Amino acid sequence: MRMVVHSSIAGSHVRITLSNRYSGTPLDVNAVDVAVQASGGEATRGTTRNVTFRRSGHVTIPAGEQVISDVIPISVSAGENLLVSLYVPGPTGTSTWHSDAFDTTYIASGNHTGDDSAAAFGTTTTSWYYLAGLDVVSPTAKGTVVAFGDSITDGYHSSTGTYTRWPDFLGRRLGAESSPQKLSVVDAGIGGNRVLTDVPNLWQGVSALKRFGHDALGQPGVKDVILFEGINDIGNNAGPNGAPLTAQDLIDGYRTLIDEAHAAHVNIIGATLMPDEGNGYYTPAAETIRQSVNQWIRTSGAFDGVIDFDQTMRDTANPAALNPVYDSGDHIHPNDAGMKVMADAIDLRLLRH
Repeated sequence: MRMVVHSSIAGSHVRITLSNRYSGTPLDVNAVDVAVQASGGEATRGTTRNVTFRRSGHVTIPAGEQVISDVIPISVSAGENLLVSLYVPGPTGTSTWHSDAFDTTYIASGNHTGDDSAAAFGTTTTSWYYLAGLDVVSPTAKGTVVAFGDSITDGYHSSTGTYTRWPDFLGRRLGAESSPQKLSVVDAGIGGNRVLTDVPNLWQGVSALKRFGHDALGQPGVKDVILFEGINDIGNNAGPNGAPLTAQDLIDGYRTLIDEAHAAHVNIIGATLMPDEGNGYYTPAAETIRQSVNQWIRTSGAFDGVIDFDQTMRDTANPAALNPVYDSGDHIHPNDAGMKVMADAIDLRLLRH
């Protein structure tokens, strides 16, 4: 499996994280390498580096765990792509994967980790498998902003392989500042994810309450979390323990995450939930909950800062709906232009430089 990783910052060394957290059986990985992408699944000649784990090129990851590689000497520029190739020799059982990567993954039969060419990689998908993170050892970036959310943060309906999710645009804004880039951006969005409850579709993730400690607060160097999640709770009327959802349920969930962030000395910024009239999620009752929750985000003072995505993205003629200019067509997910507008709406002074 050869996967593309897009870095928001520059550095001369990297580490990768492989995850077997959601499998019930150990995972055998026989070989791993990393290279600079030339194009598609093709590596730039001479850049391939073998990846080791405690100085071994082979690693067995126990069920429910993850491993972090040794530091790998390879230069990467801000906005550059690396290729991470894994050779998994046998049946894996349940795979820990990220369904909606909005990038291309290349699959080959047999061990092709050392190939510069992509000729052997005859199959492609748009998911990531086992690869859970790239850490860049940077001379300037001293912290991480985690964009934590659902499909809008995951990049649903953004163009594949173009890095036009709103966290990608945010990373480029941070990189374009006059001083050297001090913050990287990690995208911890999962399509379909909810704050309060697990989604029956396993690939849409356990609840934010369960995954926040690992996926947000567990990121290396985390300084800020942008919390933008809750529309799937509202749209599915998914309250705790199977009960109908109330605005207070969602607010209580946010308060739990805020308390966890503050206990870890991490800044947490709340983003208002965007309108969705015209989508199947919309009902008058759901809209009442969304408005109540947004009012609390704006006025409670519970967050360390607020990003008003609702105000930025709504149709001024019909505030219950997305601005048609930014609508991907399903009336809930922005198009590429909308993703950029979202990132541009973030006051960078909210982030810890």
